[in-house]
Parts: sequence; C-alpha cells; structure tokens
Amino acid sequence: MSEMLLEVKGIKKYFPIKSGFLRRTTGHVKAVDGVSFQLKKGETLGIVGESGCGKSTTGRMIMRVLEPTEGSILFEGQDIAKMSPGSLRKLRKDFQMVFQDPYSSLNQKMTVRDLIAEPFRIHNQPLSHSEIDGAVCRLLETVGLRTGDRFRHPHEFSGGQRQRIVIARALALNPKLIVADEAVSALDVSIQSQILNLMVDLKREYNLSYIFISHNLAVVKHISDRVGVMYLGNMVELAPKQGLFAQPLHPYTEALLSAAPEPKRIERRERIILQGDVPSPANPPHGCPFHTRCPKAFDRCAMERPALKEVVPDHQVACFLY
Repeated sequence: MSEMLLEVKGIKKYFPIKSGFLRRTTGHVKAVDGVSFQLKKGETLGIVGESGCGKSTTGRMIMRVLEPTEGSILFEGQDIAKMSPGSLRKLRKDFQMVFQDPYSSLNQKMTVRDLIAEPFRIHNQPLSHSEIDGAVCRLLETVGLRTGDRFRHPHEFSGGQRQRIVIARALALNPKLIVADEAVSALDVSIQSQILNLMVDLKREYNLSYIFISHNLAVVKHISDRVGVMYLGNMVELAPKQGLFAQPLHPYTEALLSAAPEPKRIERRERIILQGDVPSPANPPHGCPFHTRCPKAFDRCAMERPALKEVVPDHQVACFLY
C-alpha cells in the first residue's frame, strides 16, 4: 500500500470584502470552502473545474503562497498550515510549484544558470561553484535543453522552453511534491504534449507526486491517476480517472464531461446544458452549492450541504442522489 504524502482536511480561504470610507469588512469571498483530499507518494491528482471554482487557490494554499483561513495541510504528517516561517523554510525544498505563465515566474534579468542555481543558494546548499554548474547542466539536460543555454536569458526562449526552465528549477532540490497550476494552458497544443510527456517521465525518474490543476479535461485525463472536480470552492467528486471519466456520478461532472470533445468516442454523451450562471462566491447558495443549476435537484438540496463521501469503492461524491 502506498504511503500517504499529503492530507488536506477542510481547508478554507475567505477573502474579506472591504467597503466604505473606513474600509470595514462587510463580507467575504469564499474562494475555497472546506476542501479535503489525500495524495499518496508517487501519485498524480488532477483538479479540474470552471474558472473561479477555487482550484488555483487550493494549490497556492498547499504551497503556503496563500494562508488558509481554516483547516489543516498535513505533509508527511506535519501540519504546514500552522508552521512558522522558519520551520516552513526548512521543509520548503520538499514541495515546489510550477506556475501557469513561465515568463512572469522567471526573473528576466537573470541568466538561466542563476535561475536554476538560486534554490541551492536560498537553502544554503554546501556546493562549490563548479558543483552548482554541474548540477545546472544536468538539470537542463534532464528537461531537454542544451547545457550552453545556461548563459542565456529567459526572453531568448520560446514559451515551451521557458516552462522547461521552470521545471528544471523546481527539480533542483529533489522535491517530493510538485504543484502544477495550469502548467501547459499557455502553450501550443504540440508543445503541451511535449511538456506533459516530460512531466510523466520525470515522475518515474524522480519518484515525484503531482497535484495537476487544469481546466482541460483531456490534459488531466492524460496525466492523472485520480481526479477531483471542484465547483464554487467545493470538491464535489473525487475518483480514479478511469471511473470518473467512464461513469461520472455528480450532475456537475456529467455536465462537464458532456461538454468535452471526444473524437475517439463512437457513442457521444448527450450534451447537458446547465441553466443560469455560476453563483457568486461572495454570496453562495444555501445547501448544495450546485443546486441552483442542477437538473436533478430536489427539496433537500436547497436545505443541506452534502458531504463528500464514498459511494462506490475509491469513488467519492458530494450529492444526495447517493
């Protein structure tokens, strides 16, 4: 049985709404409202959902880029949500992040060598100049770039090459977990496949675990072992990818998959058109967050919020239909 790497328990992120001359807090945007899941060592968990559903905020809280309002994030049994900055700094090398835009996540004034070597300096690695140079060269070769590229600057590279540099930097300290937030969405389709295949190869070589955040179902299906579906700050379904794509249980997941093009599928799913707009996270509906748009909603859905529970082996869903 695989060892548990990460346990996220009931994390929330509320952003205050300020108004008036005195900028008093008059409400909150509930970007993430009680999300829980687990990640085993060597596993890839894909998180999907519409824009604004809270998936990127969830990833940033796991990295402690954002402070959780509530909840716990256990990394190998240690609650990093409550760690002091000093304690977190010592653990930081074990989890890294790959952001959506490689151009803005790289300092354009630094050479590639300095960018990839920076983690060694920040974490006080006892390496000589030549040892760091050798490590940078190995990392560049690992991600499919030339060693001579280390003397160039980020603006001299294409988008796909820049994302490879970001991945090389993330791998510098041999992390156990990488959170990839829309890591290929800004790239051309042909480059997307190259980066995805690179990440799959690196997962095997470095025994990595991934949290892969994306709105692209095809990408998530390609790279993930399990998939979590988020809606309005809530995790509504969590299952192995084969089970989720073959037999989605939550009405929102069904609608999401019916909208995705599947050229290889002979019998196409019937298109489910959801009525209305996504409610505001500043004023979410009472009860099930999806009930205002759900074609299968009944009275109880407007009264109570369903808990995420296992309804078939390894398949969890937050819905009163089960």
